[in-house]
Amino acid sequence: MTILIVLAVGVLIALMIVGLYNRLVKLRVRAQNAWSDIDVQLKRRADLVPNLVETVKGYAGHERATLEAVTAARTRAVAAQGAGPAERAEAEAALSGALRGLSVAVEAYPELQASGGFRDLQAQLAETEDAISNSRRYYNAVVRDLNTAVQTFPSNLLAGPMGFQEREFFEAAAAERETPAVRF
Repeated sequence: MTILIVLAVGVLIALMIVGLYNRLVKLRVRAQNAWSDIDVQLKRRADLVPNLVETVKGYAGHERATLEAVTAARTRAVAAQGAGPAERAEAEAALSGALRGLSVAVEAYPELQASGGFRDLQAQLAETEDAISNSRRYYNAVVRDLNTAVQTFPSNLLAGPMGFQEREFFEAAAAERETPAVRF
């Protein structure tokens, strides 16, 4: 009778360990997938930027400094593709800021705003920005779940020895957190 109890307890512990391990694996895979989704959206935005810059050049060629800032920020963002979330967020924040500057500069050119090609590019960029925002939220939610599992008992007993580590959140850079100035 005691052998059956010991065996049953052993089987329950083994099942619990397998369940915890599988949960950690699922969370890690979801985090990797979510990061990949962010990467795809950021690449899509980077691919749209040259088309946007070329379209604006045709109408507002003398906005050279703004266009160069956007191009330089895109180059930094593309170069940061292999970096971690913090470095990537910083590079992408610079690109977002440069694109906001371009949007402000474009407001002075009604003929550009009336251009169908420019409106299409602007709409695609806005759609991509929304997708990036949604991907970031999802990634951070998955990372929160993974980090919680890595830190809490009893899964923390397996996480360290099995090589599961906390992941870094994809946080907004300081420049993105600033409140924009509104001038009247």
